[in-house]
Amino acid sequence: LSPDGSQAAIGSLHHGGSLWDLDTRQRRFAWNHRAGAFTPITAVAFAPGGEAAMTAEHETLVLWDTASGEAITYFTAPAKVNAIALGPGGRFALLGLSDDTAVLFDALKGGIKRVFAHEGRVRSVALDADARLALSGGEDRSARLWDVETGTELQRWQHDADVRLVALAPDGSRAFSVSKYDRAVVWDTTSGLELGALPAFRARVTRGETWTAAAFSADGGQLLTGTTDRRVQLWDLPAVERRAQWEMPRRADWKRSGAYMLAVGFGAAQGACLSVSADGFVHQLRVTP
Repeated sequence: LSPDGSQAAIGSLHHGGSLWDLDTRQRRFAWNHRAGAFTPITAVAFAPGGEAAMTAEHETLVLWDTASGEAITYFTAPAKVNAIALGPGGRFALLGLSDDTAVLFDALKGGIKRVFAHEGRVRSVALDADARLALSGGEDRSARLWDVETGTELQRWQHDADVRLVALAPDGSRAFSVSKYDRAVVWDTTSGLELGALPAFRARVTRGETWTAAAFSADGGQLLTGTTDRRVQLWDLPAVERRAQWEMPRRADWKRSGAYMLAVGFGAAQGACLSVSADGFVHQLRVTP
């Protein structure tokens, strides 16, 4: 989902990659890496202003112009891409790779500008709106906050299992990290202290439920999360108090069907939230006063 909630970049098993206008509910462009073939998109990200987006298919990367739908650049990454975060204008991309690194990649000219090392595959990455701070989470059970300019590690938050999801507030003030079968925690990036953990029920965790999507509001005052079990929740910060909760409908009530959340975000209108579920729906949500 684009930061302003107006666009969605989708990777589908049935029609490859595409860009959707969520106001008109129309597919604008087909985004595939090779002519005549559907691309199995494995990672995607928008620039903070929504003017560019990047898609990944394993090691291949394409930077797209969202206005024209045309490809700007095409590159090959040094390892399998697990996650992407784009900086302003799409000029730089933070890539989470399977070679135990996150790298800052020059999306216009190509080449690696900075390497952020882990001791396990990097599964999730995030940038603040100005690309001053980078956040990475990996299979070494850590989430790490980096100074993009110097490459210095500013904070390290250790979990008891692989870190599968991270998110960073646009102003860089707060971070969120989730580990498999462990905790989901909101952090203060300056002090490194824990602001609070999202409540988890052991029975749900045991059967594999976890958080799969997260986004901070523009002012960092709220956190929107999505789970493997069709739930979207809105949290007020810094108290980490639940403001609202939705349970997404199943595509077919008469049979078992999953609907874990692939992405969540905030719409342009006050109180508007969005989610994308794995069964092919974009949900428009409203927070009542």
